[in-house]
Amino acid sequence: MTVTANARCCAPITREPLSENDATELASLLKAVADPVRLRLLSMIGSHAGGEACVCDLTDAFDLTAPTISHHLKVLRTAGLIDGERRGTWVYYRIVPGTVAKLGALFSPLAEPATAGQLVTA
Repeated sequence: MTVTANARCCAPITREPLSENDATELASLLKAVADPVRLRLLSMIGSHAGGEACVCDLTDAFDLTAPTISHHLKVLRTAGLIDGERRGTWVYYRIVPGTVAKLGALFSPLAEPATAGQLVTA
C-alpha cells in the first residue's frame, strides 16, 4: 500500500486545507475551550473519578457565581464537548470522547509537512 507521508504522519491541519464545514465545526470547538474557566471545567470533568462530575463538585473550585458556572457548562454542552444527566437536584457531567478527540487530532501529531509528492511505501 502506498500512501503519502502527510496522510500517515501529520496532523489534519498540516495534511491538507480544511474544508469550510470542518473549519466551522472545529472553530466552534476551539472557541468553546478558549476560555480558562471552560478549559478548567473540561479538565475537571474529564479527570474526575468515574469519568463524570457533579456540578456540586465543580462550583467550589471557582470564585464565580453558580449562574456563571452554569453558563460555561452550557457553552461546553452546546459545543458537544460534554453531556449531562440530571439525578435528583444535581446534574452530572461527562466528556464526549469523540468530540474532544477531534480537538486533539487537529494538531497531533504535528510533524513537519512532507514535500509534495513524497511517498512512503508500507
